[in-house]
Amino acid sequence: MSILLKRAKVLIPSSDRHNTKVDILIGDDGLISKIGSEIFTKSADVIDCDGQYLSLGWFDMRAHFSDPGEEHKEDLLSGVRLALSAGFTDVAIVPNTNPVIQTKNDVAYVLKQTSDVPCRIHPIAAVTKDARGEALTEMMDLHHGGAIAFSDGHEPLWHTDILMKSLQYLQPFDGVLMNLPQDKWLSMFGTMHESMTSVGLGMKGIPTVAEEIIIQRDLSLLRYTGGKIHFSCISSAGSVELIRKAKSEGLKISCDVAIYQLIYTDEDIEDYDTNFKVSPPLRGGVDRTALIAGLKDDTIDCIVSNHHPQDEESKKLEFDLADNGMLTLQTFWPWLMQLREEISLDITIPKITTAPRYILGLDQPELKEGSHALFTLVDPGASWDYNSLSNRSKSQNSPLLGRKLQGRATAVIRGASIVRSE
Repeated sequence: MSILLKRAKVLIPSSDRHNTKVDILIGDDGLISKIGSEIFTKSADVIDCDGQYLSLGWFDMRAHFSDPGEEHKEDLLSGVRLALSAGFTDVAIVPNTNPVIQTKNDVAYVLKQTSDVPCRIHPIAAVTKDARGEALTEMMDLHHGGAIAFSDGHEPLWHTDILMKSLQYLQPFDGVLMNLPQDKWLSMFGTMHESMTSVGLGMKGIPTVAEEIIIQRDLSLLRYTGGKIHFSCISSAGSVELIRKAKSEGLKISCDVAIYQLIYTDEDIEDYDTNFKVSPPLRGGVDRTALIAGLKDDTIDCIVSNHHPQDEESKKLEFDLADNGMLTLQTFWPWLMQLREEISLDITIPKITTAPRYILGLDQPELKEGSHALFTLVDPGASWDYNSLSNRSKSQNSPLLGRKLQGRATAVIRGASIVRSE
């Protein structure tokens, strides 16, 4: 059946219809057949979008879905349902599963499991075998098998020769190398950001130099080998400045920041809530301010969820023993709403729609007659309770559970299919 979206407010800064209300008719072939102010039809599923924003389909460049191996935390299908309820049409998942996503069969498993769902799952394949940083995977085969990019996920690429060879091997097919910039020796045994807060709490800190020294190393190798690199989950003011300068040189680099780094700081850990234990750690207020400035001037290209489900046994421990990770997909839009006073939606929305697709070399959806429909609908005014009943994840490790939140995704539209959030 055709779909008619009525009175949707367009939130697509690149469109000439941005900030206007439109009607959009999507045919049963999934193509946009008409855009106007007053469209009427008797043979369509009519969706009243008054008071809601319509953006291009959201793309999350980094999430953990724990499948295969730890499906009790999240599996591919629960992850898809969660992503759809949060407004995402596409999610790239890191390879840190059991086994690690490192062969064509591993990639095929992910693609087959999610081949007919409205939210597309894009597997990121491991750079090294078992994500240990010691021996390269068959990246060319993985690319042809459908891997969207290459990364060791939450394991940093510590081996300089491996990093250099990866940059070289990926150039023939313009592959994307992602690295979590973290020196494993400087961050070893650390549990939170190194600061006066960590001293006061009596916990070993992870200094920002542990991140910045790896960015400096990677940039030096990039200048030597050529190619391109994407830095995942940067967290410090120094990292922002290093990347800003490198971009001014013309180096082919990009980077992202996890959504929670824009909301919280290390001071939020003062009651030892292990749901705030993440990697890289929550940094200081100066770093948070620099990250927001980096988004505003396009030093930072994307905002990611870094959704990382953990079971109760992994989190109900002393802070230094608990595993890293936070649930973030379902609360992504309320967090963007919370940030609006500091950074406008005109800036943040492209960071989760057009920018990820550009970095990954994917086709861009458009609000244009004849284009394939790929949209996210969100209600900025909706108030809802985030609790064990409304939580769509298999896990519970969110600091927001039990709170009333503002803003909610209402539907995802892919072609002639619409999935309404429950």
